[in-house]
Amino acid sequence: MKFTLSWLKDHLETTASLDEIVETLTRIGLEVEGVEDKATMLAPYKVAYVISAEQHPNADRLRVCKVDTGEEPDPGGLRRAECPHGHEERVRAPGTYIPGKNITLGVGTIRGVESAGMLCSGSELEISDDHDGIIDLPEDAPVGQAYAAYAGLDDPVIEINLTPNRPDCTSIYGIARDLAAAGLGTLKGGDVPVIQGNGPCPVSVTLDFAPGDEKLCPAFALRLVRGVKNGPSPEWMQRRLLAIGLRPINALVDITNYVTFDRGRPLHVFDLKKVKGNLTVRRAKEGEEVLALDGRTYKLDPGAVVIADDNGVESIAGIMGGEHSGSDETTTDVLIESALWDPLNIAQTGRKHGIITDARYRFERGIDPAFTVPGLDLATRMVIDLCGGEASEAVVAGQVPQDNRVIAFPWNEVPRLSGLDVQPGESEQILKKLGFVIEGSGERVSVTAPSWRPDIEGKADLVEEVIRIAGVDRIEPKPLPRLEDTVAKPILTLIQKRTRLARRSLAVRGLVEAVTWSFIAKSEAELFGGGDGRLALANPIAAELSDMRPSLLPGLMKAAQRNADRGLGDVALFEVGQTFASDEPEGQSIKAAAVRRGTARAEGVGRHWDGGAQTVDAFDAKADVLALLAALGIPSGGLQIVAGGPAWFHPGRSGTLQFGPKNVVGAFGEVHPKVLKALDLKGPLVAFELNLDALPPPKAKPTKMKPKLNLPDFQPLTRDFAFVVGRNVAAGDIVKAAQGAERQLIVGVDVFDIYEGTGIDPDKKSVAIAVTLQPTEKTLTDVEIEAVSAKIVGEVSKKTGAVLRS
Repeated sequence: MKFTLSWLKDHLETTASLDEIVETLTRIGLEVEGVEDKATMLAPYKVAYVISAEQHPNADRLRVCKVDTGEEPDPGGLRRAECPHGHEERVRAPGTYIPGKNITLGVGTIRGVESAGMLCSGSELEISDDHDGIIDLPEDAPVGQAYAAYAGLDDPVIEINLTPNRPDCTSIYGIARDLAAAGLGTLKGGDVPVIQGNGPCPVSVTLDFAPGDEKLCPAFALRLVRGVKNGPSPEWMQRRLLAIGLRPINALVDITNYVTFDRGRPLHVFDLKKVKGNLTVRRAKEGEEVLALDGRTYKLDPGAVVIADDNGVESIAGIMGGEHSGSDETTTDVLIESALWDPLNIAQTGRKHGIITDARYRFERGIDPAFTVPGLDLATRMVIDLCGGEASEAVVAGQVPQDNRVIAFPWNEVPRLSGLDVQPGESEQILKKLGFVIEGSGERVSVTAPSWRPDIEGKADLVEEVIRIAGVDRIEPKPLPRLEDTVAKPILTLIQKRTRLARRSLAVRGLVEAVTWSFIAKSEAELFGGGDGRLALANPIAAELSDMRPSLLPGLMKAAQRNADRGLGDVALFEVGQTFASDEPEGQSIKAAAVRRGTARAEGVGRHWDGGAQTVDAFDAKADVLALLAALGIPSGGLQIVAGGPAWFHPGRSGTLQFGPKNVVGAFGEVHPKVLKALDLKGPLVAFELNLDALPPPKAKPTKMKPKLNLPDFQPLTRDFAFVVGRNVAAGDIVKAAQGAERQLIVGVDVFDIYEGTGIDPDKKSVAIAVTLQPTEKTLTDVEIEAVSAKIVGEVSKKTGAVLRS
């Protein structure tokens, strides 16, 4: 949002300096992004009179000029252009910076002639594109006056960054109101005289909407002004519009642009002779087209609202007018429109067609509904004053909605929520200056929000208004209290600790952290168990980001493919973040997930000179998730790994992690081929996902003393066993049975071989395990080792039906 200082002072009676205004704007929440002050940049430049211009003796294209700066005749600089007698702009030298040339002048000699200055063109001062000659001024230009003041360039331009919740400050009047409330002056120029008009408007307006669609255009005001003379707008208006980046077109169009910025009220004008019949406001019909004022033709659908006549669509409502009915130098009778539009519909239509206009910017944030008819009156008055003509009566279709948001507000909410000691009297004055109506007295009052503040909904919003005007710099900084206990109290919750530890643990395993969108396409959500209509976004930022994600895996998989498309095929990524099973708070959970692609194995082998690189498989994902569980301190005693996983994993190359049948905490495996095809991915791709919220809590510790590190004094030993079991027996069952044979001695069981084929029955397989024994009290004798081995064989045979392979 840009505006000039003089424009601001049309609505703010103030003696504050530019620096004070800039500092106050930022302090009250209207952050200043920049200030362009040409008066400072052009301060060295004065209007000068060229006394003489003689041909340079040693250069055909240069002239030696003598100029009068109002003080005394002074030799001018050299120009590569003819310098006629007359008023010209002059640069005082030495030490003057020329912005268009990026040089600083100094006294010097050019081809044998001394130069002490320079006559400049518009491009050299960066005030125009004219670079053919020096600036030629009228005869009455005052010699010696600062050129910036003479040319009206001494009006600083301020640019502020507006947050979406402040539509009231899309107008210069609204900005002035905030500054006045902050004590920087007095607000003025708010009243708009009512235009009675002479005779009815010959064009009627019909709001043609189906029941329930009335909100698309609650009110539409229209007025005709006959006998206007359209031409260039006044110089002062053009200068202000140019300063904020708008190109002057003609008086009628410039007036609508001026009112848009001055009062935050977008308007549109139609040339009456180009309008056929009456106007109808309705949804667009499928396939309708309109040639807009930007020269582009837009194909519309029923999602857009239009203003139409008997010829068809004349305007995309609230966004851009059509070229057919636009005003030009031949316009004599003009229809002025001031309407209310639904912010959501304006945002959706503008985004769909890629149209960005000042009108859309304001309508999609919400404009002041109460200023609909006054805005029409203001524009009418300016048209009559600048273009002449006679106004008709206004016709209003629909009804301007009445907004009566009354908030019960106790004054003690200000110190309670902000810590700022503001007395009720000061709070009341601030709110009144901002336009709030306060009724009642005592500790609790009723506050009615003004129509131009749609963002005010509750007590906290009122507190925010008070403290931003009073100044957050008034809050005294206080140190946080120190913990008095000798033992530090826990600060992080269990899930916060697990989230941090999960990130560190996965990074240690060589995985790279990724942060992906929390939104995915509906088709992708359905692939991973989502797609619930309750999780569809009401206003998605893109069509492919329409639903809240039920899983972290879609984003990670697509990120891995994007890396592969750019030449990094062997990639391992992880993410820890929120997923959504429903729109209820309990439907949200924190998960950790990871994907590995190509040869990015858990061992980190990848490509190798010996050609032995292997692609990732389900066991890499299993190793990642088990390592994560171990790092989180989750006991593995009750963990069950069940063959098969969710539908997005390969049924024969995946597993489900659970602590009992009702507490499924995650899954791992190779991604299903149908998922790869649906997401346009290329494998091999393996992944895991673990629900951190579903993991069992740690067992209460009897003491806070850290356990001592107890290293055994005796050498561990390993014994290998090969069992013949049915082909449907899981190797994990054999491992679990072996672990339970002698828990005090057995510290590890690993599967190192699975064999099917010659020497083994067709319906059976051989599973070989390595069991590690760790004695703690003494070295085991052969008899004790044989006894443990017999227990292992017996336990495995009992639990799985296995037979020791001979």
